[in-house]
Amino acid sequence: MNMDRGSSLYVFMATIVAATSGLLFGFDIAVINGALIFLRAQLHLTEVQTEMAASSLLFGCIFGASVAGWLSDRFGRRRVLMISGLLFAVSAIGAAIPHTLAQFAAARLAGGLAVGAASVLAPLYIAEVAPAKSRGRLVALNQMTIVTGILLSYLVNWLLAFNAQNGWRWMFAAAAVPAVAFFIALFFVPESPRWLVENGRGAEALGVLTRVNGSAAAAIELRQIQEAVAEETGTLRELLQPGLRRAFWIAVSLAILQQITGINTVLFYGSIIFKEHVAHQSDTSAVFANVVVGAVNFLMTIVALGLIDKLGRRPLLMISTAAMAACQAALAFAFLLNPPPATLVLTIMLFCVAAFAVGLGPGFWVLLSEIFPTRIRGRAMSIATICLWVACTTLTMTFLSLVKAVSATGAFLIYSGMCVVTFAIVWRFVPETKGRSLEEIERSWGEKKK
Repeated sequence: MNMDRGSSLYVFMATIVAATSGLLFGFDIAVINGALIFLRAQLHLTEVQTEMAASSLLFGCIFGASVAGWLSDRFGRRRVLMISGLLFAVSAIGAAIPHTLAQFAAARLAGGLAVGAASVLAPLYIAEVAPAKSRGRLVALNQMTIVTGILLSYLVNWLLAFNAQNGWRWMFAAAAVPAVAFFIALFFVPESPRWLVENGRGAEALGVLTRVNGSAAAAIELRQIQEAVAEETGTLRELLQPGLRRAFWIAVSLAILQQITGINTVLFYGSIIFKEHVAHQSDTSAVFANVVVGAVNFLMTIVALGLIDKLGRRPLLMISTAAMAACQAALAFAFLLNPPPATLVLTIMLFCVAAFAVGLGPGFWVLLSEIFPTRIRGRAMSIATICLWVACTTLTMTFLSLVKAVSATGAFLIYSGMCVVTFAIVWRFVPETKGRSLEEIERSWGEKKK
């Protein structure tokens, strides 16, 4: 390795290992989609119980996200990711063997702890290791692994859908192998250099930064990190001060809106939507429709990786939310047809998922990893991510009931309106962070004080 230039391979390998938690994250949140049809029938679940089964993981996500930042600030990003790896494995086995809803919910709750922690720490860790010129692309790679996990879960669901009796159990168990591999791989990646500086381990931080950026750039970046850390009190009260208050408001708003725009109704309930609201759909065909959705999600996230450091965060977010608003409205009107054509519904869903995957999906996580000061970044990201998981849980817990109350058309019109609100907030308040160091972004909030 050339110590004057750094190693792209070193950064990439650390990113891939951290982003593997995203693959497990995606698999765990989406596997319920195909399994839900069979789980619902085998355990004789009502609509409310079905919502509970789908949401049990998400309650764990809320708590996992709530403690991940504090734990990572205290013990390090890597150690907490290792704990998450163990919880992923335990949950995968536990969700495969239950005979009651309570047993299933308990296993999924454990998995939710891992997902919640990973949703905070993977983008945080990658942002703190990656150089500024490629940070957006590498943080977005975490979103790439999430959608890869979603696609893999849909493929596993489809391959096992023929076995209505026990196939759903193997759907959950399949995640145990990558969970163990993730845990082992974390022994071979470095700790975050910013966390090392905060904890008085500057020499170790310099070693990591040298391997990332080269010796000359590493010395400059180490000095910038040390200066930023020295100037910060590290208390959450800072988030309510002028300047950072705006960053905090943006993060929380986008966290909530990313969910209540309704994208996860497709990702969590897609098989039920096709089975119960579209004519002539068998269990297998309903599950296969999700595979197509997952493939489009995967491909458009690849597009996002190429655009986010070229076009920028803000333009992608605006294009994404505008397109999603149109798609959700079109889906609402499609459900006015009796019965709605399967091809029409699937086509609109694909455009909606594509719009989310190219902008709002990865763009939110990139912004969240960039806009907070170093010393409180972990805890600040936890608060924003808790808000995201609360919104996600609320959406998942209410979707079937909302459809029953106002019809599928009414539900998707509500989600379309939320997309319009998101567009307006991005257009009016969200700054561009492309190509700027984390320390430059931090200083810019101080310049915006009124």
